[in-house]
Amino acid sequence: MAAKPFASSADLGEKRQSLEVLADGVYALTAEGDPNIGAIEGEDFLVCFEALATPTAAREWLARLREHTDKPIRYLVLSHYHAVRVLGADAFDAEVIIAHEKTRDLIAERGEADWASEFGRMPRLAKDPDSVPGLTWPTQTFSDRATIELGGDRGQLVLQYLGRGHTEGDIVAWLPEQRILFAGDLVEAEAALYTGDAFHRDWAGATLDGVAALGAEALVGGRGPVTHGRAAVDAAIAQTRDFLQTMIAEVGAVHERGGTLKEAFGAAHAALVDGYGHWPIFEHCLPFDVSRLWDELSGVERPVIWTAERDREVWDRLQG
Repeated sequence: MAAKPFASSADLGEKRQSLEVLADGVYALTAEGDPNIGAIEGEDFLVCFEALATPTAAREWLARLREHTDKPIRYLVLSHYHAVRVLGADAFDAEVIIAHEKTRDLIAERGEADWASEFGRMPRLAKDPDSVPGLTWPTQTFSDRATIELGGDRGQLVLQYLGRGHTEGDIVAWLPEQRILFAGDLVEAEAALYTGDAFHRDWAGATLDGVAALGAEALVGGRGPVTHGRAAVDAAIAQTRDFLQTMIAEVGAVHERGGTLKEAFGAAHAALVDGYGHWPIFEHCLPFDVSRLWDELSGVERPVIWTAERDREVWDRLQG
């Protein structure tokens, strides 16, 4: 049997983008399982959520957004640190770049390595990589909660840390009046999870409990379509939790009996493939997901830094 192409290296076709107006001045761009991005209008300014992988990619999104509003971008909110989410920040020319304090720490610790890793895994997202001027650094950080007053009758945008999950530093952006939640990669709708830098048990437990407790009626996850209605939002959260809990159970059982990482990957793949295997990036993510969970079960508290070299080693061991 031929080896599977590395990660998403063979996924080079363009994805159809859809810009959706969720409420007056609230926008989301989705793209068939590629990273989602959003924007919220204040009275005389814009808040943008996520930055894509390169300034060139981000400018294409901003050109679409400018068909709806010409307000200047005051804030760029980064839900967490992964290179394909943040390295397009230069295109926004935002006055303030906001992230969780732990996200800033992650950039300092592993920013360069993650940049090389992610661009190698997903070359299509790295559109015009030479347009990236360097690492993206937040200019404002917080620990638990930050509020942006939108002005007029637009209410507030609440930025909140709900606990460790997809990374150490994930935050959500919550519009309580409109009941719209930008959840970042803490929730995926009809897309497989990447958990290579995750804290699986925290995420599947208290962190997702916190997401659900907000009571959103529309949710923009990290990938996949926008979910509308409380039932659909609850289903997206439940899907995310089920993926995590299935991994924990299957990998945990192999770990408990003294099996191998390769056996754990096989057990997780078999348990998940029927339900999730047809969704974007499932085969790409699962080796890295299982490797991180195996480390976590082995007592490795914080994720080992991914490098381009380590990516290939894990891929060849589990998917080769």
